[in-house]
Amino acid sequence: MSDLISELEARLTRYCAIDSQSDAASHSQPSTAVQLDMARLLLAELEEIGASDIRLTDYGVVLATIPATAPGPVIAFLAHMDTTPQFNATGVKPRVIRGYNGDAISFPDNPALSLTPEHSPALSARIGHDLVTASGTTLLGADDKAGIAIIMAAARRLIAEQPRHGKIRLAFTPDEEIGRGVDPRLPADIGADFAYTFDGANPGEIEYESFSADGAVIRIKGVSIHPGWAKGKMVNAINLAAKLIAALPQATMQPEVTDGREGFIHPVEMTGGSSEIEIQLILRDFEREGLAAKGAMLRKICEAIAATEPRAEISCEITPQYRNMRYWLEQDMTPVELAHRAAKDIGLEPVSVPIRGGTDGSRLTELGLPCPNLFTGMQNIHGPLEWVSLQDMAQGVALMQGIVSRAAK
Repeated sequence: MSDLISELEARLTRYCAIDSQSDAASHSQPSTAVQLDMARLLLAELEEIGASDIRLTDYGVVLATIPATAPGPVIAFLAHMDTTPQFNATGVKPRVIRGYNGDAISFPDNPALSLTPEHSPALSARIGHDLVTASGTTLLGADDKAGIAIIMAAARRLIAEQPRHGKIRLAFTPDEEIGRGVDPRLPADIGADFAYTFDGANPGEIEYESFSADGAVIRIKGVSIHPGWAKGKMVNAINLAAKLIAALPQATMQPEVTDGREGFIHPVEMTGGSSEIEIQLILRDFEREGLAAKGAMLRKICEAIAATEPRAEISCEITPQYRNMRYWLEQDMTPVELAHRAAKDIGLEPVSVPIRGGTDGSRLTELGLPCPNLFTGMQNIHGPLEWVSLQDMAQGVALMQGIVSRAAK
């Protein structure tokens, strides 16, 4: 186990130090060139551990194969290379806290910041674990570089030890954090019977439900004129945007007041000025009907605001992003049941809770490649208090090995 912990530490800290943020405003594929720095490193490491069929697709996915040693289904394992644009990820300095003692964790580059079991209750169950955090001014990037480290460590062992298993496909995707990680060509290029993403949190979590998701863009065009001569003439797009945001159901349908199976409408970005403004929102619900109702509500709010000022132009464009993977997985639960049995084999009680988000597996499943989600151990993601336990990650390695072993039987 100590060798595995050491390997996971080396891999995770190496991967997290690489800036690989995606960018929703970019139209390139992948959205940022820095993600290719991560891709090139993985290409070299896959070559080093002896994987085959290693390549980088023209849409930015790293693919590789572990050849079969026995008959069995073709299984793929995926993790994403990008980190979220939500928080600073430039200059990440990973640090390891060995044998966590239960006290508050301070941050060398941000003395005002503190991570405590009160803020992150999962810490209380990790006393004695080796934890990895950032230094206080960036996120860590364990989402999803913990998943990459788990897959790479397990792959190296499978190639070196050659237990009985079917063909294994590995895929590392870009742009998952901005909802563009799955190119329509990816399922065929992977060529698996079913797959798993390593992109979850607590050990034992095996998820087969996700949000259904749409994105919305509202554009408001006012009437611009010098403010000194504006009476009766100016239409301020900012004021209309403020009215529109205020009209959203603040008490029942915002991320900060919802949990469990509750969906939301979430404004994520606003750009522009008094003459023209653009608002980007995300819509989330576990059911198609609930998602459609949220879209209809948003359109009605836009129409109502437009009716108050006929000189303004207000448009609302809603675009599908992904759908709840449960709709397809519940028709054949084989990959979920296989992962449940493998988790029990290593002493974990499997837990399947709805993901209040989405993974590449949501889109892959919709495109015909069944793909539930597995844990990595990452906690407090998308902010400076992000952390992960190396011992939790080691259980992820054991789970991957157990899945391929059970599938061969």
